Amino acid sequence: MKSDRLLSVLLLLQTRGTVPATELAERLHVSVRTIYRDVEALSAAGVPVYAERGRYGGIALLPGFRTDVTGLTADEARALFVFTADDAHAALGLDAALGSALRKVMAALPAPHRPAAEETSRRILVDPARWTIGPRAAVDVAELHEAVLADVRLRLRYRHSGADAPRDYTVDPYGLVVKAGVWYLVADLDGDPRLFRADRIRTAEATGDPVRRRAGAELAQVWETLRAGVEQRPSAVRLRVRVHRPRLELFRRLNAGVLTGEPQPDAPRPGGGAGGWGGAELAVSEAGWARSLLAFGPTVEVLDPPEARTLLAEVAAEVVELYADGG
Repeated sequence: MKSDRLLSVLLLLQTRGTVPATELAERLHVSVRTIYRDVEALSAAGVPVYAERGRYGGIALLPGFRTDVTGLTADEARALFVFTADDAHAALGLDAALGSALRKVMAALPAPHRPAAEETSRRILVDPARWTIGPRAAVDVAELHEAVLADVRLRLRYRHSGADAPRDYTVDPYGLVVKAGVWYLVADLDGDPRLFRADRIRTAEATGDPVRRRAGAELAQVWETLRAGVEQRPSAVRLRVRVHRPRLELFRRLNAGVLTGEPQPDAPRPGGGAGGWGGAELAVSEAGWARSLLAFGPTVEVLDPPEARTLLAEVAAEVVELYADGG
């Protein structure tokens, strides 16, 4: 609707200052001619808006002009009050600021929108952490956040998974990402995008040298590249398993990242066997990954490949031997 678009133009100008007409048109999905008509409509309504010509020109408001109109629709207001669990904001030291900001937004909302926003905040909660997350090392994400915002290179002392000692890196940060409750630093190392788990960063020191990001690269774009690289990593081994049906849903949830498809609810063992089992296939990096399935005890059986079955049999035999003498 035109009224929504006029308000969007006004708020963009108020937030950004001078904005090229072409950029406004692209962001609002209209033509440049329509933007100029909108500017005329705002001016006729008493808004002190004007156009600057030239290479660095654009649409702007007179200095000092502000409006307290939020322009929020009922759905937009409710969207702001869909709360996430406190962990992410608290980790950044922004939990108190979030509460204060939402109180100010609530005060600025049109009165008819307030009850729906309040009810949404009481009825909807988004918790991004997975159920099976174990204890993690304490991470001072707030300190890392401040270092990232300084727009300088960082000197990291970082311990890789399985490494005995940490290594030193100088990186160019793009920002922080929290995925399923795990914080990551996204940065370039010698011009190549890298992920650093925050709980493995021993120290992060600002060097004072300006950050050297690749031209045009933004956090969301770099994260998408890194995320796709992790999720599309080729798998060397396919494990074919059968799962006791009462445990099938739990098995699916815990191994969703490596399942090649939905588990089949009815999959008897080759050569016959008792019913009540489902089947699944897992794409994993190596046969040794099958050790993690021992946590399911006798409710999960690896059928293929043979080397995975042999490995699990050896591990099971060692466990039996360990407990055979009763301690």
